[in-house]
Amino acid sequence: MKRLDLNIQKIKAVFVSHEHTDHIKGLCSLVKKYQFPVYITEPTLLQCNFSLEQHLVKSFSPEQPVYIGDLAITAFSKCHDACDPYSFVIEYNKVKVGVFTDIGTPCKNLIRHFKNCHAAFLESNFDELMLESGGYPYFLKKRISGGHGHLSNRQAVELFTQHRPAFMTHLILSHLSKNNNCPLLVQRLFDEHAKGVKIVVASRFEETPVYHIHNATSGKLKFEHTSVTSQLAFAFS
Repeated sequence: MKRLDLNIQKIKAVFVSHEHTDHIKGLCSLVKKYQFPVYITEPTLLQCNFSLEQHLVKSFSPEQPVYIGDLAITAFSKCHDACDPYSFVIEYNKVKVGVFTDIGTPCKNLIRHFKNCHAAFLESNFDELMLESGGYPYFLKKRISGGHGHLSNRQAVELFTQHRPAFMTHLILSHLSKNNNCPLLVQRLFDEHAKGVKIVVASRFEETPVYHIHNATSGKLKFEHTSVTSQLAFAFS
């Protein structure tokens, strides 16, 4: 955030998708220091065993938008080996960005929301051959490639080619395995099917640039101060 000149004190809320450590580590310390609300379902909260001030704990329900300023955040259930896992779609002025990681299979919920996104942050976790021939124990290979683990490169590119909307402009590939994937492989695979969509492979070690996503049907965009028309800027790390 510092490198992007973003102030952590301007965070309005945090949404917790599930209880796995790589998604919640350090959150309690940040909340205690900066006092922003945490949106989390009750089953996930119980699994996390958080020690949070009660007034900062907020709930959300599937398919019911939560409004944070001008943003609408909609959660939907997904297939993952967690107690109550969700993915999210963020909407501003009819522009939608999906955050789709930690997904075992492209279920009907994912497909339905993916079809409506102008941009998506999509998991492309592993290359099937690299996972199969790699050194992971059998149980872990089955956990990753099973229906409640992670999306393979093949599954992700099939979702993209079969269900992307004509108005999608950006696809950020994410959550790449360090041991069972290769960023260059993912970039080449998706570039073959881009058809005008900007393909970005997110690094494990640094943030992406900030991308401005807009609704082409809403006319010319105006970038004046912090007020913009039909556009959403986002970056992921």
